[in-house]
Amino acid sequence: MNFSIYDLSVWVLPLVFAITFHEAAHAFVAHRLGDNTAWNLGRVSFNPAKHIDPFGTVILPAMLLLSHSPFLFGYAKPVPVNFSALRSPRIGMVWVALAGPATNIVLALLAAMAFHALDLAPAGTTQQWIADNLKNALLINIVLAIFNMFPIPPLDGGRVAVGLLPNVLAYPLSRLQPYGMLILIGILIILPLAGSQFGINLDVISPILRTSTAFLLRFILIVTGNA
Repeated sequence: MNFSIYDLSVWVLPLVFAITFHEAAHAFVAHRLGDNTAWNLGRVSFNPAKHIDPFGTVILPAMLLLSHSPFLFGYAKPVPVNFSALRSPRIGMVWVALAGPATNIVLALLAAMAFHALDLAPAGTTQQWIADNLKNALLINIVLAIFNMFPIPPLDGGRVAVGLLPNVLAYPLSRLQPYGMLILIGILIILPLAGSQFGINLDVISPILRTSTAFLLRFILIVTGNA
């Protein structure tokens, strides 16, 4: 029981911070570029309650963890953006989308740099708890940034692709938006499970995510002098 509480404390805190800053960044950049939709709803905030979806952020990941699921999936409350209200709607969409992953990379860098200050914390359990939180913050923010850049609406990468691709490609991609969550569940969960029934590895996302995460993690550790 004690291990369980400790384990939750070193995973939940960095996850909540990562999600909160990610969503607040979307809202803030949208506000700065001319759309006050999220601002008027109080989404330009570091209050986690403004961004956490009770089921997607808490219940679903907890159920998967408790059931020892081989995958972990969850989501936050999406920030509403009226892209037509942005001063430059198409390029504005790209900047708003990039704000979330970029913020997660900054948080990962800050977590890595904070390792150098660990000696200032009391030795023992407190220092270990801080170290575990920093390690998990580093990993969570990297994974969140990379995963969100997959070019599938409604992920941030999908919005970036729609904003940068020529109309002949951007329009069909944008029309996937209403089905984006179903597509993600299909790729992340249903496809691998179906493949496992026939002895076929249909998990196409995990290898990309693992390779990209390892590369970016190594890069951040080198840049922050932790390699």
